[in-house]
Amino acid sequence: MTDDDATREEPLAATAETALWTGDSGELAIDARRALLKLIQGPYLSSARASGPWSALLADEGRIRSRLHDLFLDLVLDRDAGFAFVRNAATGEQEAPVAVRSEQLTFIDTAMLLVLRQLLLSGEQDGRVIVGRDDVFEQLAPFRTADRDETDFAKRLNAAWLKMRNKLRVVHALSEDRVEISPVLRMLVDAEQVRIIAAEYERIRTGERDESGPVTKLDIAIPDDQEATDDVA
Repeated sequence: MTDDDATREEPLAATAETALWTGDSGELAIDARRALLKLIQGPYLSSARASGPWSALLADEGRIRSRLHDLFLDLVLDRDAGFAFVRNAATGEQEAPVAVRSEQLTFIDTAMLLVLRQLLLSGEQDGRVIVGRDDVFEQLAPFRTADRDETDFAKRLNAAWLKMRNKLRVVHALSEDRVEISPVLRMLVDAEQVRIIAAEYERIRTGERDESGPVTKLDIAIPDDQEATDDVA
């Protein structure tokens, strides 16, 4: 039996202070590992909804960033707002695998996202921004094209609303038809993305694109679990 065979047969002893089980070679403490996992699971980490992992992220930010870089991911962190999420690293000419999938947004998805963002920016100085579903839908009424009847358009609005709540989780349900807009939306869609989306709108308006197809995308980790939930970590 060679030395290599012996090494394979005998599990490494857990000698590091951070080891959680026999053979564990991880260097992060358990709370930092949980924060790392929350970030990768997505869509984002909130100080208000996951205070433990958030504190662990701030305490061990450097090493968590390093672990994410090993996975071709960048950390987007706003300490003041209390939000963090990961997105695919901008590696330039260096080829890299896509670590998290980008969420494709339709025309109506994107329009709703921008309406919510505008409502957030115009109301957040007064504290929590709470809006009604019908109020949001009313602002989107001008986007109904001539080839869409009211029933079809209503279905599209409802589908986009569910995506905002359950998939992107940029709003949190307070009742059946009222939600609180998450401040993370300001980070997810910045001024440059708004400019790009506006250009796409113009192309659709002039007939260069089909409004039913994808308009833009969010480069953010999206959970596989599609069950309705507002308990965002």
